[in-house]
Amino acid sequence: MKIAAAQIASKEGPEASNLEEHYRLIRLAAEQGVQLLIFPELSITGYTREHAAKQSFSPEDKRLQTLKALSVQSKMTLVVGAPIQVKDQLHIGSFILFPDGKQDIYTKQFLHPGEEISYSPSFAYNPHWSFESEKVALAICADIDHPVHAEQAKANGASLYLASIFFSKNGIAKGHSALGTYAKEYGLHVLMSNFTGPHWNTESAGQSAFWNRDGVMLGALDCDSVGLLIAEGEKGNWVVSAEESTLKYGK
Repeated sequence: MKIAAAQIASKEGPEASNLEEHYRLIRLAAEQGVQLLIFPELSITGYTREHAAKQSFSPEDKRLQTLKALSVQSKMTLVVGAPIQVKDQLHIGSFILFPDGKQDIYTKQFLHPGEEISYSPSFAYNPHWSFESEKVALAICADIDHPVHAEQAKANGASLYLASIFFSKNGIAKGHSALGTYAKEYGLHVLMSNFTGPHWNTESAGQSAFWNRDGVMLGALDCDSVGLLIAEGEKGNWVVSAEESTLKYGK
């Protein structure tokens, strides 16, 4: 099986250009035979708080149509981030788009301080699904600051833990350490996707990475590259490679 993390430089607000970048990296992943692709936290809108309600998506939003079509065409499961409005609550969420045309959502369970002004946490939307020989669980950013999140994923039978994050250069070492610990302690394969470039008045750290269930980081992108970190696994053995796009942020 082939899974990948997309490392992108989304901008807050201009969802059309962000979506175009999603389409480009999905097509690049399809050329590499990737079967599951994850994007960073709030990847479609860029990380946002103040404008979250205005930029929010509904569960059946028409703006997802091209992403759904690409998922079906490429036979690839996609995990993309957006503010998701469910009834009267706004969540930091991920849309999970499956190759059979079905979809699901995951909502962030633990918020960073300050996010509660715009968003509500929720444990109500926490799908786990089978993918090849693995069972998949999702996390979004501050979820990984709480060991109970990974512990519960393991208790629910997960073997593959996918984290969509927005970590700055000041915080990435802590994030890497936590995910490596969860991989080893709970016997999880872990794939993490982060932004690159300036974002929300800070510098995104990039360094999207993959850990095997022994807690060994098998590969990571650098701080500046836009592209894919691809992990190919068979019978528990994984090999990691990078597929960079033609640009580095700011180059």
